[in-house]
Amino acid sequence: MLIQIPPSSACCESEVTPESIYLSRRQLLGAAGVLAAMAAMPGRAQDASVYPNVEPAPAPAWFSEKLASTRWQAVTPGNESTTPFQDATHYNNFYEFGTNKGDPARYAEKMQVEPWTVRIDGEVGKPGTYSVEDLVRPHGLEERIYRLRCVEAWSMVIPWLGFPLAELLKRVEPTSKAKYVSFETRLAPEEMAGVRSGFSLIDWPYVEGLRLDEAMHPLTILAVGMYGRVLPNQNGAPLRLVVPWKYGFKGIKSIVRISLVSEQPPTTWQSIAPEEYGFYSNVNPEVDHPRWSQAHERRLPSGLFSPNIVPTRMFNGYDEVASLYAGLDLRKYY
Repeated sequence: MLIQIPPSSACCESEVTPESIYLSRRQLLGAAGVLAAMAAMPGRAQDASVYPNVEPAPAPAWFSEKLASTRWQAVTPGNESTTPFQDATHYNNFYEFGTNKGDPARYAEKMQVEPWTVRIDGEVGKPGTYSVEDLVRPHGLEERIYRLRCVEAWSMVIPWLGFPLAELLKRVEPTSKAKYVSFETRLAPEEMAGVRSGFSLIDWPYVEGLRLDEAMHPLTILAVGMYGRVLPNQNGAPLRLVVPWKYGFKGIKSIVRISLVSEQPPTTWQSIAPEEYGFYSNVNPEVDHPRWSQAHERRLPSGLFSPNIVPTRMFNGYDEVASLYAGLDLRKYY
């Protein structure tokens, strides 16, 4: 794998690791210059001690195998600390399990994630149904520490483990007719109380989509883990999409189907409320939601006396994607 130069949206490792751990590492290394050299290395050693408050979890063999050779990121976004694991895994939107933020963590353990297959079809040269092991095995896992900005105006910073979606798409050989990528979430009413609810407005299964060039961008990944461990069910196990410059609902969870198509595919929230949720859903502080401002966000953890309000940045701070939308009216194509 090629050595990647950190983008302008990234910063130093000291913003990721708890101060005590970071200082002890620094003493061992002896100098800040050594840290800088390590940041340029493609596969420096790292283990779960970097996230000391995260308990290891049972993981399938394919994940453990890949974890041993993971390429760990040496930089994080801005001057920001990663969100505590407890917050990132217990404050979620996953409506298949309920509408309250704690419902996914409370009920998602009922979802069976082994075995798991993903159907890939549409405008591809190699369609088929693939096990998650087959999808992941050809790729090296990387840690990507990204901001996650919810359309509800709260945000987190999460260290994901995954691989670029572009690598998978290249393997299945998109045809010249492929212009968009459509995604579909698992539908299992017996495991998902939210799906069985008579009050849900969602036409299940949950679906999402990207333009092909967005899907092929190097920042777009398929995640199988977070915080150095296997992805929890409530965060979209075993396979979820992460597109850091878009609102969080674009990051579809527990994917069972990926289709390459010639026309813009329907997406769940755009279908429910097109005046509120567009297909693109790029983070944009200048385009408000009809019911609230998008100029600022509440960075978790936050509380009544420490709300932790920060300004929202265009494209969530990932300026390197701006060229994808050159000439596009982002107020119209929101």
